[in-house]
Amino acid sequence: MPEQPEQLETRERNILALERRTFPGPGAKERAVREELGLSPVRYYQLLNALLDDPRALAHDPVTVNRLRRVRETRRGDR
Repeated sequence: MPEQPEQLETRERNILALERRTFPGPGAKERAVREELGLSPVRYYQLLNALLDDPRALAHDPVTVNRLRRVRETRRGDR
């Protein structure tokens, strides 16, 4: 029987869920990160960046992960 890939932790699923949402204005996303996840924005983006390279995240939410990977690659190309 093939091994099942490990599932994402709750915090990891919550980070991806937050990335699927839209926010009304400047600062709204950072406020949601602090209030809903209890993370500083810097830590949030560190965790998100690591998640984008995690095959479990890709399996969990391929649309969001692939979109964010494209954004990241575009930004890297702009530097």
